[in-house]
Amino acid sequence: MGSPPAAGPPRPGEARKAFLLRIDPTLFADLEKWAADEFRSVNGQVEYLLREAVRVRRRGRKRDEADGTQP
Repeated sequence: MGSPPAAGPPRPGEARKAFLLRIDPTLFADLEKWAADEFRSVNGQVEYLLREAVRVRRRGRKRDEADGTQP
C-alpha cells in the first residue's frame, strides 16, 4: 500500500472538500486578526491550524507506539 498523502496544502488543480463551520463571532474575529497578521485568509488560517494539529497528533501516536503506551 502507498504512503498517506502529504499533510501540506493541495497542489493547484487538486480538489478540496468544502464544509460549513459555525463559529462564535468573537472567535472568528480573533482568527481574522491572526490570519491577517500572518498574511493568510481566515480559511487558510483555519486549514493551517488544523494541519498543524493533525501533524502533532500523528507524531504523538508514533511516539506512543514506540514505547508501547496507549494515547
